[in-house]
Amino acid sequence: MEIQALGYMGVGASNIDEWSDFATRWLGMQMVERGNTGRAFRMDDRKQRLVIDRTLADGERYFGWEVADAAALQSLAARLEQAGVPVRREPAALADQRFVRELISFADPAGNRLEAFHGADIASDAFKPGRSISGFRTGPLGMGHAVFHVKNIDDLFGFYHDLLGFGVSDYITTPFRAYFMHVNPRHHSVALIETGKQDLHHLMVELYSMDDVGQGYDIALGEPEKIMTTLGRHPNDTVMSYYLKSPSGFMLEYGWGGRTVTPGDWTPSEITVGPSLWGHDRAWLPDEQREKARAMRLKAAEDGQREPVQVIKGNFAVMDGVCPWWDGVKE
Repeated sequence: MEIQALGYMGVGASNIDEWSDFATRWLGMQMVERGNTGRAFRMDDRKQRLVIDRTLADGERYFGWEVADAAALQSLAARLEQAGVPVRREPAALADQRFVRELISFADPAGNRLEAFHGADIASDAFKPGRSISGFRTGPLGMGHAVFHVKNIDDLFGFYHDLLGFGVSDYITTPFRAYFMHVNPRHHSVALIETGKQDLHHLMVELYSMDDVGQGYDIALGEPEKIMTTLGRHPNDTVMSYYLKSPSGFMLEYGWGGRTVTPGDWTPSEITVGPSLWGHDRAWLPDEQREKARAMRLKAAEDGQREPVQVIKGNFAVMDGVCPWWDGVKE
C-alpha cells in the first residue's frame, strides 16, 4: 500500500499564543510564523509538522499522510474512488501552504479530514528546539501517531486496514476496545479506541532521550491540571510517556522508547497486560473503567510483567558491577 507515515497535522484554533507557548516551552518544537493565518512548528528538517491555523474553526483538524511519489498518490486516489470515497485533487495553492509538492484530500467514515501528499519541503536551516531537548524521533517513522475516539471500531477498521493498508500491530478488548495499526516500523501510526464518541483522542510525539520526557514532566507538574494521564509505560509499544491536555482540548502524548515492528511480517496479538504496564492513571476514564485499568496494572506488577527497554545505539551505557545472584537468574 502507498501510505508511509504521518507527515503533518493541522489544528484549527484561535488561541495561537497559548499554542505557541505549549509547543515550544512544553514540547520543545520550533515555532515558525505563518503571517495572518497562524503558526507552524518544526520537529526536524521538515519546514513544518504541526500547524495551528486560525482560518479554520476551532476543533477542525486535518492529518497529512505521506506517500512516496506522484504515482503512489494517483494509485491511492484511484483505489479510494473505486471504493466510493470522494477524493479532491487539491490546488497548487494549498499544496504550497502545506509545503508539499502535491496532495489530495478525503474523509474517513467518522468524518476526519485526511490528506495524502508527496514531496515535503526540507528547510535550509537546522532545527532549533524551543527548549533544550535531544530531538524528536521522526524521519521514516513520521511525526508520531494519531489516536481516534470512535463510537464503533467496526465502522472504521476496514477503512484503515483494508482500504488504506494499515497493518494491525495488536489490539485490546478490555477495559475498552482498541486497535493499533502501523504503516512503517513505528509500532502504530494510527489507533482506534472505542469510547462511544467521535473525536481525536491524542497525538503522540516521541523523543530521543528519556530525560527529555522527565524534564518535560517537571514542567507539566507546574500546572498539574493539564496532566491528563500520569507518567507510565505501555506494554505493547513500550513507550514511557505522559499525556497533556493541549490548548485545543485533545491530549498530547509525550514519550520515549517506542518499539518497532516489521511491516508485512508481523503477527498481531491481544494485549491482556495493561493498557499500561505501570502508571498512566487516566483521569478521563469513567470511574468503573479507571478502577479496572488500575486493577490490571496491579495484576501486572504482581505477576512480575516486564518489557525490555528500547534504546538507540549510542544512547545507553552498560552498567558494571552485576551481582552473582542476577547472573544466575539471567542464565
